[in-house]
Amino acid sequence: MQHVTLNTGVQMPVLGFGVYQIPPEQTERAVTEALAAGYRLLDTAAAYGNEEAVGRAIKSSGIAREELFVTTKLWIQDAPAQDNTRRAFEASLSRLGLDHLDLYLIHQPFGDVYGQWRAMEELHRDGRAKAIGVANFYPDRLVDLIVNNEVTPAVNQIETHPFFQRADDQELMREHGVQIQSWGGFAEGRNDLFTQPLLSEIGAAYGKSVAQVVLRWLTQRGVVAIPKSVRAERMAENIDVFDFELTGEQMAAIATLDTGRSLFFDHRDPAMVRWLATRRVDHA
Repeated sequence: MQHVTLNTGVQMPVLGFGVYQIPPEQTERAVTEALAAGYRLLDTAAAYGNEEAVGRAIKSSGIAREELFVTTKLWIQDAPAQDNTRRAFEASLSRLGLDHLDLYLIHQPFGDVYGQWRAMEELHRDGRAKAIGVANFYPDRLVDLIVNNEVTPAVNQIETHPFFQRADDQELMREHGVQIQSWGGFAEGRNDLFTQPLLSEIGAAYGKSVAQVVLRWLTQRGVVAIPKSVRAERMAENIDVFDFELTGEQMAAIATLDTGRSLFFDHRDPAMVRWLATRRVDHA
């Protein structure tokens, strides 16, 4: 497995396993199969409702803790966010059955973000969170957080796929030492991703699937990817992407698929901000 080095010096696998939208009753089996397939980066969130199942799979795997890279995410916290963030962190750790996290992310750029970040800086200083970062931060919000705080986020997890490639955002993150991580790498199959002619043609040239081409494209760009699947054969296929390399011409051709727009929702849309603000996650 290839790794990227975060701004804390921590090594993070460039390809991991995400559990978004996997029901809790299926998550333990899915994570167990993912670990057996060779994944060592696991990505969950308090909002997913499946941290306990991830924790059970980790415990029963027998894999040494230092071999795993576990990420979870903090949901929106209102003031006093510093106190609330610590409680949410401890609740996530308890559900996961761990004594520390490798990466803790602010899940959404809303609520008392500064209070959340100050609490996360303390958790990082205490060694409870080996790295801290954010998700869904557009460049203006990310730079604002960087210039007004001591610790620069190690990661920004954002929607990134062939139809919304985020090249400019990635370059800005690189300038500030922030690692880009993709969510929605397969665009959830939208725009007929899995039958897209260009991606299919490239895959045929290597004897690879469209999904493997997309993951190779992401990781070759230095983007950390966390594909999700509940099928063991698909998990094995998704991790088998390091035995071929896309050419410069192929990378340039894939760049032409970029629409520059989200296929899901815009975090700058006031209606979306209001909707997210009404969603509450029980951290007890």
